[in-house]
Amino acid sequence: MASNQRPSLYLAPSVNTTTVVTTTTTTTTYAPIPLPPLPTPSSPKDTKAYPLLNAKLPRSLCQFPLIFPGGSRATFSDGTETGEELEKEEEIAEGTGWKMLKPDEGSDSSKEVDLAEAVERYGRKRSYSNENMMEGIEATQGFSTHAPPRKKAKPAPPPIATTLTPAAPPSPLPSPHGSPSPENIWPSAPPSGHSSPQPQAPLHADLSLTTLLTLPSLLSHFTSLPPQLQSHVLLTFLRQSPLPVIRTLHSVLTSTLARDFLTLLPPELVSLVLSYLSFPDLARASRVSKSWRAIIDSDPVLWRELLKTTKIWFGGPSENAFADAILARRKRQGMPLPGSLPLPHPYKILFKSRHLTRTRWVNNPNPKRITFPAHGRSVVTCLIFTHGRIISASDDHSIHVYCPTTGNLIRSLEGHEGGVWALAATKNTLVSGSTDRTVRIWDLNTGRCTHVFGGHTSTVRCLAIVKPEWIDVENEAGAVTREKWPKRPLIVTGSRDHSLRVWTLPRSGDDEYRCYGADDTEVDPSEEEVDDNPYHRLHLEGHDHAVRALAARGRILVSGSYDCTVRIWDIITGACKWVLVGHTQKVYSVVLDNNRNLACSGSMDGTVRVWNLRDGTCQHTLTGHTSLVGLLGLSPSYLVSAAADSTLRVWDPETGELRHTLAAHNGAITCFQHDEFKVLSGSDGTLKMWDIRDGTQVRDLLTGIVGVWQVIFEGRWCVAASNRVESTVLDVWDFGLEGGDEEWEGEPPGGIYDEDTDDEDEDEDEAEQAEVDAMDQDLEMGPSDSDEARTEDQSLGMEDEDIRSVRPQTRHSRFLSRLSSTSTTVQETSRAVRGPYIFGTHGEGSGAGPSRPLPSNDETPTRPRIRNALPHRRR
Repeated sequence: MASNQRPSLYLAPSVNTTTVVTTTTTTTTYAPIPLPPLPTPSSPKDTKAYPLLNAKLPRSLCQFPLIFPGGSRATFSDGTETGEELEKEEEIAEGTGWKMLKPDEGSDSSKEVDLAEAVERYGRKRSYSNENMMEGIEATQGFSTHAPPRKKAKPAPPPIATTLTPAAPPSPLPSPHGSPSPENIWPSAPPSGHSSPQPQAPLHADLSLTTLLTLPSLLSHFTSLPPQLQSHVLLTFLRQSPLPVIRTLHSVLTSTLARDFLTLLPPELVSLVLSYLSFPDLARASRVSKSWRAIIDSDPVLWRELLKTTKIWFGGPSENAFADAILARRKRQGMPLPGSLPLPHPYKILFKSRHLTRTRWVNNPNPKRITFPAHGRSVVTCLIFTHGRIISASDDHSIHVYCPTTGNLIRSLEGHEGGVWALAATKNTLVSGSTDRTVRIWDLNTGRCTHVFGGHTSTVRCLAIVKPEWIDVENEAGAVTREKWPKRPLIVTGSRDHSLRVWTLPRSGDDEYRCYGADDTEVDPSEEEVDDNPYHRLHLEGHDHAVRALAARGRILVSGSYDCTVRIWDIITGACKWVLVGHTQKVYSVVLDNNRNLACSGSMDGTVRVWNLRDGTCQHTLTGHTSLVGLLGLSPSYLVSAAADSTLRVWDPETGELRHTLAAHNGAITCFQHDEFKVLSGSDGTLKMWDIRDGTQVRDLLTGIVGVWQVIFEGRWCVAASNRVESTVLDVWDFGLEGGDEEWEGEPPGGIYDEDTDDEDEDEDEAEQAEVDAMDQDLEMGPSDSDEARTEDQSLGMEDEDIRSVRPQTRHSRFLSRLSSTSTTVQETSRAVRGPYIFGTHGEGSGAGPSRPLPSNDETPTRPRIRNALPHRRR
């Protein structure tokens, strides 16, 4: 009970009935009787030592009824509730045109008086009724006096007994001599014998009232006792208490003395205790209280161990990338909000997402599915799913954006003059490459083409967006440091003109750029002078045939070509680090594993080769396919290859061991995608789902169609582009359940997320300067290198004076001059297949490989145009 609250006693209204000729009933309502307040503590009490001091008592103990001798009723209240709350609203009976009034409604006969006035009224009535009666003699029956009442002096009302009267003893217990007797507090009852009822006293005090009046002194006396005696007194009282009283006390003590052990234990012990619970038990425990939910949701150790015990922890890099993406998203959205509960740790969201991915795709036999036409009867060449949008490209020159929930066409991106064969997206930016030899940048919010890059002289067959990420960089001394490369997002494009180009990805609000001939169908965009494009950075030359596939992360770029080689590039400096020789036929697919420092390539020779990027050697040659290996996929635990021999093979990327052979198709595999749980593959009129862990077929998603062009999935969504007789359609499956899978987060292929916003805060000048410094450092040449470069320059007819005469004076131009003076050496060295950059395998051995002759033009769809061999870089 708070110190400012004071207990009160609410008397029930008294009813007095007097019969003369008619019967008059008078109802008197009494004001609350204030009881002595409890003494306040002399010093602040420690809530831990006195847990019941501020405990919330049940309503039955805060107010309860009392019945005094003579039938008077009252209600005790400890002061926590007002008198209005004590009055119970009675239901009023009423109907059309009538209403039943309460007993005191509509009359003024009831008014509230205090107890002192009621006692005074009772004294006056008692005196008047007894003035003509002799003490001890009963009145004659039927005899009544009609003398008017004489005016008497107003008697003083008797004092109300309190604990402060001089007669009160030091002890709080009632005393037969010190405490006033109840019959002395109020006037005595009138003698019997009257024909009409005598007025009744409003209250006859008893032991209950005496106890309430002396409770403050009882409490003061109790608090002064030693703890042992306090316990003895309380236990003595409890022994004499009936079962209902003990039950009431038990309900108060149980809730007050209960302790939340999770909030009291150290975090390490909490994680240990919770680690013994299964996921369903953790879900139930998180609903016990807000504190438990906050502890369980925000414990990274708990969810990491749960991921490991359920075998859905895949090494660490993919989990860290997921957590970084979630935290970056929250930072961008300004979460959590002030005063809200702590948000769950990303590991919890990851566990739930992977758990749903593992179970929903198998246990949901009838996922929601919609089918809608797309691109007429043209082939769908590219298909991606990003930020709740389906983006498809076709050889009909168009790019379409669809809504996955309705199948509606959101917008159509028109501008390419040839088939679109390469797509990549990040946030609201889309990059496309086409047979019209241009690279276009689109704003997905508006559907507008903001940039057109020219420079390639043949089809842009492959491209990738390289986003900044933290990577391990080893310096010359062997020390490994963590650095973020590239400093801002880049675009890498590969073409059938035998070269690759590196561009800066324009940001929102950057100046627009349209290459020469971008808006004129009669002008060849390949005539574009890339030096005029501020977004062009590097031109990577070295391949002797069309570049068919590429993969890039951090500073590493891997390219596979029809010249049967795989090249490893530094996309910051443009240097070719390794030329990987070993395939005997065209290379059609490559993947990059930055965490293991590996690259894998698939070729028409039916083999898959695993290359070590540290020394450029072939680490494994995976054999088994009997035809072209046109598709490769890499996840943290599995390497999957798809070939024209109608099979897919699952490998261990570290050991090269064959895990499973997926053989159920009857034709060449045209598309596939996999994660750590499943493989989806399309071939001759069927789209199949496989369990990647045991190699078994789970179900057929599509049957009875002509062919499957593309398939993509992420989280709960799956999209497939297929041909139905004379039309191309898109099928969309939603494997989530209604109203329960909102937190199902998908993991994009390769673990590349769009949530990192650090690049937006990067200062562009500092980023450019850092890249220039890195290029300067990588191109430091020793005496032998300088001599070799001078020899190459002289072979091109350039003397030292000529080089000095055209050398600019700015730092950036000096760097370009140095790059120009060394690029020929790097390129010619690569073409001659000599020096430490060339590695390969012949049979089971490895070593330097001979130079291959340039393939005939009949093998190249578009003959490349000969351009200057010097690479260019623009800020």
